[in-house]
Amino acid sequence: MISDYDFSVANRFLKYVTVDTQSDPNADRFPSTEKQKDLSRILVDELQQMGVADAHLDEHGYVYATIPATTDKKVPVLCFCSHVDTAPDCSGTGVKPIVHKDFDGKDIVLPDDPTQVISIRQHSYLKKRIGDDIITASGTTLLGADDKAGVAIIMDLANYLVNHPEVKHGDIKILFTPDEEVGRGVEKVDLAKLGADFGYTLDGGKRGTYTDETFSANGVTVTFYGISAHPGYAKGKLVNAMKVAGTF
Repeated sequence: MISDYDFSVANRFLKYVTVDTQSDPNADRFPSTEKQKDLSRILVDELQQMGVADAHLDEHGYVYATIPATTDKKVPVLCFCSHVDTAPDCSGTGVKPIVHKDFDGKDIVLPDDPTQVISIRQHSYLKKRIGDDIITASGTTLLGADDKAGVAIIMDLANYLVNHPEVKHGDIKILFTPDEEVGRGVEKVDLAKLGADFGYTLDGGKRGTYTDETFSANGVTVTFYGISAHPGYAKGKLVNAMKVAGTF
């Protein structure tokens, strides 16, 4: 079955990265930028065209969709999730993806800024990708693979399952979120509406690996207190809060 399937991940990815979805850590609205919904609307439209009838975008910028079960057997409902936004660290406007065919291991110089060089010396994992096609940005923007690669994979999975009902599975939920890069990605997710027993996030990492446990990086506040003392007799008494913080 898979050998006859025309995988669409790369083409979808090349399309999605050209949509500016950068989030804003200083915004007081949700989602932090309206332009994130531009990609979400495209995803809803594509899912509906596949035949995923309930695909929709809610007022908070979340895309929900269900691939109906193809078995009567009672099995857990799985969710596959990715985020549509890109990091505020670097521009997401005017992304020009470049496909470097049959990577030969040599340095990849990004044409719009030749000082941006991707090399095996800095990224040893690339040794394992010699002979593969490598996709980069042009040098002046983020590519947005975090996490439009995950989005493209989930979309191709949906397309495959819809077109191969002989693959037996339970209900599969799809969730695309905004604002992950600014720490608010699941702030307004309706878990009851999602209705999944287990969820898997596709977001970076080396091919063929997965993480089954992590921690909450939502936030932490640490306060350091020093001890003031007159400099004439401060030895052994004075504590500099900045030095304590630095040691921490």
